[in-house]
Amino acid sequence: MSAGTYTPRPGAAPLPRMIAAQTALETRMLLRNGEQLLLTVVIPTLLLVLFSAVDIVDTGSGEPVDFLTPGILALAVMSTAFTGQAIATGFERRYGVLKRLGASPLPRWGLMTAKTLAVLVTEVLQVVLLTVIAFALGWSPHGNPFAVLLLLVLGTAAFSGLGLLMAGTLKAEATLAAANLVFLLLLVGGGVIVPLDKFPDAVQSVLGLLPIAALSDGLRDVLQHGAAVPWGDLAILAVWAVLGLGAAARFFRWE
Repeated sequence: MSAGTYTPRPGAAPLPRMIAAQTALETRMLLRNGEQLLLTVVIPTLLLVLFSAVDIVDTGSGEPVDFLTPGILALAVMSTAFTGQAIATGFERRYGVLKRLGASPLPRWGLMTAKTLAVLVTEVLQVVLLTVIAFALGWSPHGNPFAVLLLLVLGTAAFSGLGLLMAGTLKAEATLAAANLVFLLLLVGGGVIVPLDKFPDAVQSVLGLLPIAALSDGLRDVLQHGAAVPWGDLAILAVWAVLGLGAAARFFRWE
């Protein structure tokens, strides 16, 4: 039997096609998971609508939606890139899914690339949905779209690194508990809904170094106050991204 008899030819697909197929699969898994939808869509949407319509928190002068929308966008990034990804990857590791995928023709770095692309696709859908809702509530954004994009990309990198580090070093149950706890703590103390200036001065200086605070404050400086490029917040996010991704690459365990 001559070579080329088999159609299609046996062997691995081209690498870009494998990554695209894995990205589509990861995205569908994210969007079909009820807990993921609660974190990525339902909670940010409810918080945006509730706190924009009801005067619960003093957000300063101006419309509440102008203060809240940048923080909710930051929360959406954290919920997908950190909380959701950490939980999903942690249980995939526990059940041996990562071990089996790591032995497939798709290289391990390709798998992580697909997971990152799936996070970005989900975030695009989140941003579109939250932006439409915010405009319906009377949001009036300002500033440079490039600066917003840069903040979102660096924020995604920072939270992805931290999420993968947690998923690759802790047990799945511990990851589930820790990721949800961190989500709640940063929701309250990360400048998402409650302004950082409501906290004591000593606490403010610490909270301001958190990635969620840097992302929400940076987005707020641009979208609410029309700032050009918030270099300080970008620097904080860049440091977290380097540390998180570097530590995840070094300590991530596939089994």
